Amino acid sequence: MTDSNRTEPEGFEPFDRAAPSSTAQGGSRNMSRNDPTQQSGWERATLEKLAFAALKEQRAARRWRNFTRLAWLVFFVALAWFVISRGSQTAAKTTAHTAVIEIKGEIADGADASAEFVVAAMKTAFEDEGAKGVILLINSPGGSPVQAGIINDEIKRMRAKYNKPIYAVVEETCASAAYYIAAATDKIFVDKASIVGSIGVLMDGFGFTGIMEKVGVERRLLTAGENKGFLDPFSPMSDAQRAHAQQMLDQIHTQFIDVVKTGRGDRLKVNSPGLFSGLFWSGQQAIELGLADQLGNVDYVAREVVKAEELIDYTRRDNVAEKLAKKFGAALGDASVRALRAAPALR
Repeated sequence: MTDSNRTEPEGFEPFDRAAPSSTAQGGSRNMSRNDPTQQSGWERATLEKLAFAALKEQRAARRWRNFTRLAWLVFFVALAWFVISRGSQTAAKTTAHTAVIEIKGEIADGADASAEFVVAAMKTAFEDEGAKGVILLINSPGGSPVQAGIINDEIKRMRAKYNKPIYAVVEETCASAAYYIAAATDKIFVDKASIVGSIGVLMDGFGFTGIMEKVGVERRLLTAGENKGFLDPFSPMSDAQRAHAQQMLDQIHTQFIDVVKTGRGDRLKVNSPGLFSGLFWSGQQAIELGLADQLGNVDYVAREVVKAEELIDYTRRDNVAEKLAKKFGAALGDASVRALRAAPALR
């Protein structure tokens, strides 16, 4: 009920009088703040963000373009330096000298002492009229019989074709495949403490079948062909497989012995016990066994044997320019792959 005669206290508003709701006003203000389009100057802020993003992208593209140009410049400068250095070295080979080719480290495909590098160096040395003789400076424990066989064959071919002497000079070690190479030369010079020999062949590996059985590990190897898993370290070796491997090693060993006998001829004391057993000897012992000819170093051979004291290194190896070019090519290729991966796909 409403009393028409009742007076309201001063400042009091009755409920039925329309008044804006504070909650509704607060909600509209919050919506206005959350909606960027309701704020003043939102168009300008958006345009500024787009402009800065485009500018940043242009700067990144410009940096990459400058880097690519600089990299190509370095590459061509290095290449030009390499060509000039090779040309000057070739010009210096016209006078009488002794050519030296180093065979150091493992004899293997892709190594500095690979057949590719050694044969290329020998070809250059034999073809040079200024080279009165060739020295193979050897310090190697051996390596691949295939690579050594290629070098051995090329030594005999080039020596007959160009009618130039070729000598082996041993520093620390000339064993296994390294001696396979040295046996083809005219003479072998050693230091009295050099290690020479090891005329043998090996095939090494590990077998883990016993340990696997103890720890309860099962090897699951699927093959098509009963011998496809031959020499797998986690599978047992059968007697037939062992006999096959031994037959192959014996055949390569026989090839090695024939090369040594052919190269050394009557100088070799073939009846010496253990000569072809894989043993190695000091330089002094090697001379006594006929595995080497006499004591001598590079300077002695050039001065007293070849009679051309000046030494010029013909060793084929990657120089600074080639290494830089390979690294540059690998880095550029990697960057190109990354760029292709990052680029948006075309649909």
